[in-house]
Amino acid sequence: MEKPRVLVVDDDFAVAALHRGFVELHGGFTVVGVAHDGVEALRLADETDPDLVLLDIHLPDMSGLEVLRQLRARPGRPFDVIAITAARELETVRTAMAGGVLHYLVKPFTAQVLRERLDDYLRRRAEIRRTEARETELDQDQVDRLLATSRRGQAAATPPKGLSRATMEAVRAALSASAGSASAQEIGDRVGVSRVSARRYLEHLVAEGHARVAPKYGASGRPENRYLWLP
Repeated sequence: MEKPRVLVVDDDFAVAALHRGFVELHGGFTVVGVAHDGVEALRLADETDPDLVLLDIHLPDMSGLEVLRQLRARPGRPFDVIAITAARELETVRTAMAGGVLHYLVKPFTAQVLRERLDDYLRRRAEIRRTEARETELDQDQVDRLLATSRRGQAAATPPKGLSRATMEAVRAALSASAGSASAQEIGDRVGVSRVSARRYLEHLVAEGHARVAPKYGASGRPENRYLWLP
């Protein structure tokens, strides 16, 4: 079976090469192009017809969100997008999610974190292909199963009342990108919300099994709750 075709988009030449190396090291994909600006990304998308795009948001000529919009508008078969960016603004995350990104990775992150997202993509792709081989029309149970597969590895699609889905995704992305554990204050600073708000989202991730609490004891003897992402 042909490996999924990947287009890497990042304005930093060194970072783009690093991401390409991560994808090639995985072994389950073929990198068909690397772009460093929006125009080049759109051109290569037309030329290479990728299955998956690793898309930076900060590009020199246009926003990656505009690239995403234009990619979605192009004719042809559907494809998936993983946003890989230093952009942490809530509105950016929300717009990317509305554009249908499969995952939103906040830089910096480890090769293992990207590998997990690529593995998740392969699981989703395999489930879709198994369904295609059996059915041309889907019943509700089959639709629900496909949606569940696409959400695997992500936080719950509908957070409890009072918690924003977009903020939840931003908190999840910030925590998963943390080197080791992070406090509610640290996550709040990265996302742009208060420590109290960040703690509510982090506690929900703990309850859902996506994170765990790792108390850290200081000189005062009072532990500081720190949170660790669980892949």
